[in-house]
Amino acid sequence: MHTGSPTARTSLTVLALVAAVLALVLGGAGSAFAHAGLSGSDPADGSVLQTAPTQVTLTFTESVSFSDDSLRVLSPQNERANPRPAQHVDGKENTARVELSDELPQGTYTVAWRVVSADGHPISGAFVFSIGKPSGTAVVVETGSLDDTAAGRLYGFLRYVAYSGLALLVGAAAFVLVCWPTAAAIRSVRRLLAVGWVALVVATAALLLLRGPYETAGALTSAFDPSRLGRTVTGRPGIALIVRLVLLAGAAVLLRRLAVRLDRHDDGEVPGDLGGRVRLAGAALALALAFTWASAEHASAGIQVPLAIPVAVLHLLAMGVWLGGLITLAVLLRRRETGSSDIPASTIGRFSTLAFTAIAVLVGTGVYQSWRQVGSWEALSTTSYGRILAVKIAAVLLVLGVAYFSRRWTARLVDKASPAAEPPVVLMLVPDPELVPEAVPVPGRVRVVQAAGAPPSSLGTEPGRTSDAAAGGEPGDATGPPGVETDGYRRSLRRTVAVEAVLGVVVLAITTLLTGTQPSRAADDRAPTATAQQPQAKVVTVPFDMGTANKKGTVQITLEPGRVGENTVEAVVFTADGGLATVPELRLTLTQEDLGIGPLDAKLKNQKGYWAAYDLRLPMPGVWTLNVTVRTTDIDQVTVRETVRIT
Repeated sequence: MHTGSPTARTSLTVLALVAAVLALVLGGAGSAFAHAGLSGSDPADGSVLQTAPTQVTLTFTESVSFSDDSLRVLSPQNERANPRPAQHVDGKENTARVELSDELPQGTYTVAWRVVSADGHPISGAFVFSIGKPSGTAVVVETGSLDDTAAGRLYGFLRYVAYSGLALLVGAAAFVLVCWPTAAAIRSVRRLLAVGWVALVVATAALLLLRGPYETAGALTSAFDPSRLGRTVTGRPGIALIVRLVLLAGAAVLLRRLAVRLDRHDDGEVPGDLGGRVRLAGAALALALAFTWASAEHASAGIQVPLAIPVAVLHLLAMGVWLGGLITLAVLLRRRETGSSDIPASTIGRFSTLAFTAIAVLVGTGVYQSWRQVGSWEALSTTSYGRILAVKIAAVLLVLGVAYFSRRWTARLVDKASPAAEPPVVLMLVPDPELVPEAVPVPGRVRVVQAAGAPPSSLGTEPGRTSDAAAGGEPGDATGPPGVETDGYRRSLRRTVAVEAVLGVVVLAITTLLTGTQPSRAADDRAPTATAQQPQAKVVTVPFDMGTANKKGTVQITLEPGRVGENTVEAVVFTADGGLATVPELRLTLTQEDLGIGPLDAKLKNQKGYWAAYDLRLPMPGVWTLNVTVRTTDIDQVTVRETVRIT
């Protein structure tokens, strides 16, 4: 594609892209989905049984994985009614079943579940059934976000950091290898590559640690729990994150070798014997990095997975080439290092073509992905995924509008720098009078004679003048000070590229939010009653003071759900300045003094950073006294008290 195409052709191109973007909501109502949803259960939600069941079975719209504590059946008194963890039914990955205790009293039972869908996102909910007749239940229905936890919010932020790092790394590398190899020797470009690599490495390592708390809605401190980390590294999302770290190590080796080779060449050009291999290795690494996302997210679940995964890979790479390259171009347009010239107009033209191709790929793959996840016009306004997608469409249209002006300024800049058409050169074969007599012409001795009034031909040079090719420049590249008109084009291009880059970052943020939102099709396929979850935990902070220097702090105790029956207890010790503290021993007992019950030992166990117990049973409601014993050394120990109301 010619970047210097007429305005009419550019306008038609932009209109075609706009039409393609609008087409991404015209898909039919096919059966494609990601994010599992609860499609059925036995016993059914709200059913009243005359005899007690021996098991509870849940069926989901796609395959799911779960931990030992993913499915709980709670009695009317909030007692655990399933003594063993859930298992798949006859090897079916989209099912979960738990066996129930032998003797179950009459009343209403609550089934609370939290599983991980095939695309790597956790989902949760609850429903009820009754034995004999309905009664009160210890579980309340809430409408808050299923992932509204500290681990969930931090996990979402780190996913955005990872996407940003990939965009910088892939985009800057593509700009160097495709558009301007000389840029590899520029400090600001190398800094962009380094920032992208570091951001991606740090975010990936943090995501690997947080995967356990994110899946189970656990505390941040449980990120270092060996059992949860061990489960993470054996699951598909964890394996994808580990592979990504290995690939990034390979990318670091490649970038380092390239930097060393470039430092040996004063001109900063990629050596001819190395350029082809570097481009091939870089393309392979970029494809593999993008695959670590596609293989563990939306594309890996639903219909047409063999097609959806490569489409997702192309979509992600196109995003990186466009946005990362755009940021690289914006940095280069604003930079003026000592002794350096402006970025050549031909380089800007090449990137304009590359960016246009990337946007076309983005739109084409986005159409398919949106059809796969939305499926109808109605879903755009009735589901969270659809509303976020509508905002993304508006942002993309705005980006295309700004990109239209960027291409206009690029076309003018390239046209201005292109060599003017030279008049034809008339070649005449005449004898050379200095070599032979005029009357004896000798064939083969020729010289060039130009037509009268013609400017000097490129076949020869004027005295004291060197041709562009001899000077090492590219045709069309301005080697001298730019004119006033060219400077104006560059300033306009800098402004539009900066705006386009900012809007691109906004689109990336919206895209990250979409990847963590349940697609519209899956929302439609969920069982409508599976919308409950357990009540929020009760948190108690107990200060302690050993009476000596640096022996003060607080113990934060979390009781979940903080009701009669089975509770999970997690305790974290903080120093006086708010930092995490490790202690050799922490004991917790609970007493209800009004009824003379207790002390009940919580039997906290050290979980490498925090203390926890997962089977504390509180038999009665009322005000309970927490007795917390903190031991910091062999001889320093203190016991403090606080109260909490159990309902």
